[in-house]
Amino acid sequence: MVDWDAGQYLRFADERTRPASDLLARVPLASPARVVDLGCGPGNSTALLAARFPSAAITGLDSSPAMLEEARRTLPDLSFIEADLAAWQPEAPPDLIFANAVLQWLPDHAALLPRLAGFLAPGGCLAVQMPDNLDEPSHRLMREVAQEAPFREALAGAAGARTALGTVQDYDTWLSRAGCTVDLWRTTYVHPLRGHRGIVEWVRATGLRPFLAPLDREGQAAYLARYDAALRQAYPMQDDGRVLLPFPRLFIVARRV
Repeated sequence: MVDWDAGQYLRFADERTRPASDLLARVPLASPARVVDLGCGPGNSTALLAARFPSAAITGLDSSPAMLEEARRTLPDLSFIEADLAAWQPEAPPDLIFANAVLQWLPDHAALLPRLAGFLAPGGCLAVQMPDNLDEPSHRLMREVAQEAPFREALAGAAGARTALGTVQDYDTWLSRAGCTVDLWRTTYVHPLRGHRGIVEWVRATGLRPFLAPLDREGQAAYLARYDAALRQAYPMQDDGRVLLPFPRLFIVARRV
């Protein structure tokens, strides 16, 4: 898959940062010494961590050179490292691993989340936020359009790029067994966007990437036209031309006992 587009991602920077802020507000740590922003992206979540914990040693990790370039540009005093997040291991136990909107791209949460929790220093926290929207029309329609005749063969594996989330019972069980107390909640944000094209532009930076990457330019245009038409059937337009996009997200704060 081609690299992430930091500029496209940041077109909705305020909306994408709000869940990170809400997650951070529930982290019960006063002064962690070591903080890791796992999947830091362009640094919007890292900036929140730096403001909350100015004395901490904060490291941002991401697999995208483009995202890291933007993070280093905006936060030159912090450390950012390119890493394979699925294989990452810390050199010393962190007090906080902050993973905002990243773990949905990694498989096997039953093993992954306990593994991350096991890296923590005693009393440390694993704070996770993940989009929980695979059943929303915005994402269901991606898969349905991909199954249509012009795209079916090229996009046969696209739907597998995202990991289907477990239940709240699953995450509580996995992390409790790993020696953590667990705080779980689910929030549905409602984003007002400028027409149905606004939904396309929103998901183009994230969920649409696996569906567009295998297609050439002509194929991408055809897929987006069909997807846009499907969105118009699924999301009614408000009187002023806005379209409301409900966006469910799952939050987890696990503290190692």
